[in-house]
Amino acid sequence: MMPPERSRSSQHDSIKVVGVVGAGAMGSGIAQVFAQSGFTVRLVDVAKPMLDRARGVIEKSLQKFVEKGKLTAAERDAALARLSVGTRVDVLADVDYVVEAIVERVEEKRALFTSLDALVKPGTILASNTSSISITLLGAATKRPDRVLGMHFMNPVPLMALVELIRGQTTSDESMTMASDLCARLGKTAVEAADFPGFIANRVLMPMINEAIYAVMEGVGTPEAIDTVMKLGLNHPLGPLALADFIGLDVCLAILNVLHDGFGDPKYRPCPLLRRMVDAGQLGRKSGRGFYVYA
Repeated sequence: MMPPERSRSSQHDSIKVVGVVGAGAMGSGIAQVFAQSGFTVRLVDVAKPMLDRARGVIEKSLQKFVEKGKLTAAERDAALARLSVGTRVDVLADVDYVVEAIVERVEEKRALFTSLDALVKPGTILASNTSSISITLLGAATKRPDRVLGMHFMNPVPLMALVELIRGQTTSDESMTMASDLCARLGKTAVEAADFPGFIANRVLMPMINEAIYAVMEGVGTPEAIDTVMKLGLNHPLGPLALADFIGLDVCLAILNVLHDGFGDPKYRPCPLLRRMVDAGQLGRKSGRGFYVYA
């Protein structure tokens, strides 16, 4: 019988081609780190302009690594050569692993997982980059819930070391081990979180951001004052309101809605000011205006 270490290595090495669905900030970052780490990557999005933008963002990011001496020009070129983009999901039929990174809406994710389940190989793991939605619920949309898990990367993906791994109700130990091994190959630190709304990171972070928004709404302090207190008084690298702008206020609202609906606890109720800003299209950095104005 093969020793356990060799058997695990065999599983570990079986993943060579990775599909990423969704070419937004998270999807492009996920595609980049896989390509940098030697995987063949197929990045898919329904919108070609998003794919064109993602390719440009990845090229610029890799070039910065070259300028900082963290990659050679040859390694940059090799990573780009391993990356392909397209609008047709059927190019994922023979991939070994899929990471979903589409919009944070449960019905759209469930529909995608049902489609992917019917398309990809029986042994392929389907991972979601969701930051708050139930992995059990996503797994139930497939016939392979044992091979569905959460793989929540942090933004910006090429720079942040953490990945939250979330085990659904029926996710297998083998699937979690393979995901943990992948994180190691990507140079990331994996931390397992239970399948509760918001997992660990956003269950702690989003109430803080929400409270900071309440403090703005109630006139406790300006966004600048609140962020300065958190940075200089509590040694946070970025204030909660600047961080909310970076994440996207629409994304913050979506996560808070998941927390509020999932727990039924009024402490997670999204601040009315956050709702008004999202309704007004003031989404943060990506729209040019949130709690701050961006050129």
